[in-house]
Amino acid sequence: MTMSDSTLLVPDKDWWRGAVIYQIYPRSYQDTNGDGIGDLRGITERLAHVASLGVDAIWISPFFTSPMKDFGYDVSDYQDVDPIFGVLADFDALIAEAHRLNIRVMIDLVLSHTSDKHPWFVESRSRRTNPRADWYVWADSKPDGTPPNNWLSIFGGSAWQWDPTRLQYYMHNFLTSQPDLNLHNPEVQDALLSVARFWLERGVDGFRLDTINFYFHDKELRDNPSLAPERRNAQTAPAVNPYNYQEHLYDKNQPENLEFLKRFRALMEEFPAIAAVGEVGDSQRGLEIAGEYTSGGDKMHMCYAFEFLAPDPLTPAFVAETQLALEKAAPEGWVCWAFSNHDVMRHISRWGGAVTDHEAHAKLLASLLMSLRGSVCIYQGEELALPEAELAYEDLQDPYGIQFWPDFKGRDGCRTPMVWDSGLPSGGFSEGRPWLPVSPAHLERAVDVQEGDAASVLAHYRRFLAFRKQHVALVKGEIAFQSAEGAILSFVRTHGNEKVFCAFNMSPIARLADLPAGTLEALEGHGFESMMHAENIELPAWSGFFARFV
Repeated sequence: MTMSDSTLLVPDKDWWRGAVIYQIYPRSYQDTNGDGIGDLRGITERLAHVASLGVDAIWISPFFTSPMKDFGYDVSDYQDVDPIFGVLADFDALIAEAHRLNIRVMIDLVLSHTSDKHPWFVESRSRRTNPRADWYVWADSKPDGTPPNNWLSIFGGSAWQWDPTRLQYYMHNFLTSQPDLNLHNPEVQDALLSVARFWLERGVDGFRLDTINFYFHDKELRDNPSLAPERRNAQTAPAVNPYNYQEHLYDKNQPENLEFLKRFRALMEEFPAIAAVGEVGDSQRGLEIAGEYTSGGDKMHMCYAFEFLAPDPLTPAFVAETQLALEKAAPEGWVCWAFSNHDVMRHISRWGGAVTDHEAHAKLLASLLMSLRGSVCIYQGEELALPEAELAYEDLQDPYGIQFWPDFKGRDGCRTPMVWDSGLPSGGFSEGRPWLPVSPAHLERAVDVQEGDAASVLAHYRRFLAFRKQHVALVKGEIAFQSAEGAILSFVRTHGNEKVFCAFNMSPIARLADLPAGTLEALEGHGFESMMHAENIELPAWSGFFARFV
């Protein structure tokens, strides 16, 4: 099946700018064969729910052939579907149904590393002289047998693993079973571009590129310098991880990446209306790198930022500072904001520790996220205000959590199955035993519980997405902040002749927010109630206000 066969969408090269993208973690969305693991057919069956939200696209986490040591982010065949998820025909059917529902499909490509079971690596490690000997990052030991340098793995320990066959170390930024590809080798670049072409010809509308700043390493293998304690943060790795103790100057973020991203963009330009979002994982230079990678219109369309995925409290000041820092670092660029994903604690729990009205809090956060300048990623279950699931150690599947338990409990708490039907043991996810247990707290917020309730968080997501689409300034407009002090965040979004004033009360008590100069007309349809006076607005707890300049 080619794109021309499957797509029913009207081509729009600019569809990604301000798009709302719904992330699906396929293991946990819908199981159709009773093995307890979600599959592609399950996603297809549930696309009507996605369409009801009014999102523009879905991003599907990896479903390629894999030993599943890192649950699909360790690929052993880039051009096939892992049997637990189905077959290629299931993917074709998913694309066709998504396009019928006017939903674009982005897939998650992991190009920085493969599984150690990938045929490329099996050949590469077989001996030092073979056609793919230089396809991965190999290096001799120091004279005393220790690793070539001090680089660390995000998953703990050295980023180097000894291979007794080649008598060399290979580099792995993640698990030892995830060797890093050597993109300094043009043949590797060509092979990865062929992978992207395969899926473009199959009908995908774009890519989410995993760990995009990890593609290249320093050829000289120089040691990373230490990072001063006051500069450390937990944006990309938990605080207990020594990975945060280094300044990652040489193991990632290399300048050679820019030319490869240009090659990737040139490939995408051969197809109509394709877009890519690159995940930038860096705790010190994340926004700066996002600016580099999205500048000039010849690399990434947008980058996926970590600032709002970190544990830092979400305050008006932090939101404004982050958005302004992005504008300074990336004046030409575009970002894709997210509050939750498959790698971090769900934001309802991360920011809601002292919150008593979780539904109101969830509605406020959703509306704020979708009002910022940038595109948006919503993670499955976010539209139900699902909290982080509490799991026992014996239920853990994530090697990251097992490694750092109990100080860091891993990523399983945000990866538990989607809940559709509160009356079924696994929430309607599977007829078998789910690969991760379903939280009782989630069943109380299942789709069937919220469906038809105009006051539910689910209804608010649908309502606000529809409201947002009616006002292009909220989708593509510039942003100018008016207030970011205390509990009130307010700003103006401008696009063409439309100017929309947005104000948010990010606190559990009613507040007054100042109005900007000019004549305003309050907007309706966003789901919040407030009282506008001559110079200010009365904002209830956890609420928003929207008005247009007339």
